[in-house]
Amino acid sequence: MTPAEAVWGDVERIRATRPLVHNITNYVVMNLTANALLALGASPVMAHAADEAADMAKIAQALVLNLGTLSRPWIEAMQLAAAAARARGIPIVLDPVGAGATRFRTASALNLLQSFRPSIVRGNASEIRALTLAERVTKGVDSRHDSADALDAARELHDVYGVVVSISGPVDIIVGGPRVLRVSNGHPLMPRVTGLGCTATALTAAFAAVNPSLPAAAAHAMAVMGIAGEMAAEGAAGPASLEVRFIDALYALTEDDVRSRLRLEEGE
Repeated sequence: MTPAEAVWGDVERIRATRPLVHNITNYVVMNLTANALLALGASPVMAHAADEAADMAKIAQALVLNLGTLSRPWIEAMQLAAAAARARGIPIVLDPVGAGATRFRTASALNLLQSFRPSIVRGNASEIRALTLAERVTKGVDSRHDSADALDAARELHDVYGVVVSISGPVDIIVGGPRVLRVSNGHPLMPRVTGLGCTATALTAAFAAVNPSLPAAAAHAMAVMGIAGEMAAEGAAGPASLEVRFIDALYALTEDDVRSRLRLEEGE
């Protein structure tokens, strides 16, 4: 099977099975991530109340923990949902948004990582570095580092916690063992739209729900993100129209789009 066939096979499985992705995510991105999941073919639910977080995780096929607009009640909900997800063996995707910016944010991310060993950690290079180096150098939720700068940190996280690490950047890097996957799809306009990184996390959960190979699921999600971004940028006048066209590109994505555009490599 070629890489393009493998990516498209995951897309078809998502569209056929419509996995329920439970998102405990932030206010800024809820609408965009929900619409992106729907456009891809998954079924999103945004449930962050501690009273129902565990129950929702018990019926979902994947769980997203996104620290974007963090608060103590949301941390409690994340812990309850993560415990239920772990008990069921469904994938958990942690997005340590802004890790390194404040002690509270970094400590919360580390607590979830250490206590629940999520399946995949997806973030930008500065966030991934902060989880191992305790660096307080993130610029809000933006990265001050290139994805390659976090490669050693990703390997350390994988070795210590057994998690797959997906680092976003101009070249997305996925670490899930001795081999490293690199995805070169995407467009420079994409970082100008708030929430596309969080959207990548949500789509990663959808792919993890249908593909037991977590490194492959993470890479395929980033590839589809990048391909849809490229397609959207071709007719976009700026960030606002890119966002709308991105959702449409996910919905209209075809096997030919994947075959002609995919830039996915495996190496050291």
